[in-house]
Amino acid sequence: MKYEILSYDEVGYKPVVSFNGWRVAMLNYIDELEPDRIDNFQKHDLTDESFILLEGECILFVADVDGDSIQNIEAIEMEKNKVYNIKKSVYHTHTLKKGTRVLIVENDDTSDENSPIVSVTESVTKELVRLTNKYWSSY
Repeated sequence: MKYEILSYDEVGYKPVVSFNGWRVAMLNYIDELEPDRIDNFQKHDLTDESFILLEGECILFVADVDGDSIQNIEAIEMEKNKVYNIKKSVYHTHTLKKGTRVLIVENDDTSDENSPIVSVTESVTKELVRLTNKYWSSY
């Protein structure tokens, strides 16, 4: 076959293409990524991770981490058809509104083993909600 046409319309994350060390995945709205339900920030030790907003609304959050403490959270409201590249070893997470679809590109060997997480505290949850409300008045 000379080409494939792939899609993913269910909730959550799913890789749709893997080739020669890289993968393309889809992330669709899932309630566990509501800002008051996010439970961790994650970094990838072996790869940058690129996000492209296809439909809807998404906020990327990046942060510094000191030990188990998430600090200096920055919110980036994504615009459609722009590439947002989160550099290797930067802690990040995201929130999506219902109906949102995001394309993700990363190394194919990205996994929990090379992508440590830091748990979110109650104060971090409050900050995620505050930052989300700054951009989305309807949240």
